[in-house]
Amino acid sequence: MYEKIQETASWLKQRMTTSPQTAIVLGTGLGQLASEITDTYEFPYNEIPNMPVSTVEGHSGKLIFGKLGGKDIMAMQGRFHFYEGYSMKEVTFPVRVMYELGIKTLFVSNAAGGMNPEFKIGDLMIIDDHINFFPEHPLNGKNFPTGPRFPDMHETYDHELIALADKIAEEKNIRVVHGVYTGVQGPTFETPAEYRMYHLLGGDAVGMSTVPEVIVAHHCGIKTFGISIITDLGGFDNPVEVSHEEVQVAANAAQPIMTEIMREMIKRS
Repeated sequence: MYEKIQETASWLKQRMTTSPQTAIVLGTGLGQLASEITDTYEFPYNEIPNMPVSTVEGHSGKLIFGKLGGKDIMAMQGRFHFYEGYSMKEVTFPVRVMYELGIKTLFVSNAAGGMNPEFKIGDLMIIDDHINFFPEHPLNGKNFPTGPRFPDMHETYDHELIALADKIAEEKNIRVVHGVYTGVQGPTFETPAEYRMYHLLGGDAVGMSTVPEVIVAHHCGIKTFGISIITDLGGFDNPVEVSHEEVQVAANAAQPIMTEIMREMIKRS
């Protein structure tokens, strides 16, 4: 796997005309943030050696390079999910490639179901910590030389970036909440009982991504910031049915404020 990572990174380096140190993973319904990127050039996943291909609606499947907030950036438009049948090594492959390309800071976004009764649909939840409920760990197997065999996870999400997000939200009068993101396998949405269980165990939101990428980024020494759009609410007195289409609609509605925060964070970080 390490040889494939280096091969992919080498292929990209030969074609890159910028030197980004910041990367963004654009989650469900958030791919349009890419329209904010200027001076772009891009590579579809199916043209990149060893790169998996996203199969989920709403995930376009390409790497975009350009400028956002005045800085060179790299963006993943379309991520890979464990429920698609990929191994954890494949799910996190792009993050390993990012490290080889010189990425120092990673911004990760997602759509998530809210379990905290104080949350509202459309809220932006800054991720303070996570709970890993995936059945396979992305660091299983031979240890990569980018980090220790047993990495400490005390500060997985960078405190300075979290403070910066809070400052920007206050300046722009944008409502944000904080919480713990629970990462699960999917592809089913949670039952009402599962919502209640995850919340009882300390989770405020639940989703099917992010945790694997963040673990690997942390292992690589990449500073990470995570944010969720709360697209549905579950585990309360009147749970409602959830569909992928409804999740996308809610995520799309929150795009303007997400774009504003992310643009400013990249500019100032």
